[in-house]
Amino acid sequence: MFVFLCAGCGAELTTPLSQVSLPVHARQTYGNGAQLPVLMRSGTFAVDPDPWGGPWRKWDEIDPGEAEARGIYARVYALSDGTPGASVIAPGDARGTRLIPEKRGGSCCGLDGADGLNMACETCDLPVATRVDDCSLWQQVRLSSDAVQRVPVDGIPATPLSWAELVDTWEKVPPFEPIATWGGRLGSDHYWSWSPQWEAAAGQALAHLLVASQGQPVRVPGGLTADVFQRALDALLPAGLAERRAVLAGPGQPSPDAGVDILLVPVHPQTGQSWTPAGPTASAYPVPLPLGVWLWLVSPQPYLPVPASGRIPRDVHRDDPLPPLPTYSFRADRGTFQHTLVRLPAVRSPWLRTIHENLTQGPSTDLF
Repeated sequence: MFVFLCAGCGAELTTPLSQVSLPVHARQTYGNGAQLPVLMRSGTFAVDPDPWGGPWRKWDEIDPGEAEARGIYARVYALSDGTPGASVIAPGDARGTRLIPEKRGGSCCGLDGADGLNMACETCDLPVATRVDDCSLWQQVRLSSDAVQRVPVDGIPATPLSWAELVDTWEKVPPFEPIATWGGRLGSDHYWSWSPQWEAAAGQALAHLLVASQGQPVRVPGGLTADVFQRALDALLPAGLAERRAVLAGPGQPSPDAGVDILLVPVHPQTGQSWTPAGPTASAYPVPLPLGVWLWLVSPQPYLPVPASGRIPRDVHRDDPLPPLPTYSFRADRGTFQHTLVRLPAVRSPWLRTIHENLTQGPSTDLF
């Protein structure tokens, strides 16, 4: 575990934290006026390798060689020149800091970080972090790599959980959830929607699926997996060619047969490494999915009431009405999709670059 210290005076700025991988939805902007929860689990931190926040430079101001050196292989609207390597934590895990009132940014309902570092060390007043908690943004504190130092604390280093342990203990992420709002015309303070985490996960996975397609149609498993991916794949890829087949694969699942081209696999939430197959499918393209989403896809939890007498056991559903479902088809998160696609070298191929340009410069589409 680690604690973070102020680089100016050495004061402790966090509780002891263990390192995990950065969630896929870390940069997501969701809806309009939605109240999103805290991004990071309490007691954890993740390092964001990419720059974040201002100053910004538009694409025409950037040399293509510089963009590729930064891992950007296709046109984007602008690139951040902020400091990379921020450590992202839950706001409740910060210690010894204060907000800088004049650095509130262009926020609507909270802090958006647009004015840069908005938290200072209480001891020496050095700006050390950016708090983000505005509407439609995941709540987080981003510790600047220039202003803090990470030091280990006494104890035995934590060993990442095995895949078997993760499958047994990790929490599934439901595909639907109530989204909190600031109140509507009818007084409701929430609405049922596709999960923001699922939309971000699908945005990342869809970019990889396009690369894995090699310009051919892709067929994913039926059911919820098809609800999430098939409509977008059919719209973006040509018909009439030989299909490439994608299946769900991972720990505890049957080994895919040799005819599979693409594997939808889980990502280890602590190490950030994708599950790796063995045997005949070792050469298949692995498409990453967050573990909580992948667990639901391979073992969905039905919303079915179970008859029971006496006191209702904790794990038994009540026979209340089922939660309402979204009234629209699933849509992948556009920002996460574009952020992922431009960082995959394969986007330089003409056919995939055309898809990227059409989605970026063309008319709005209901795929996102």
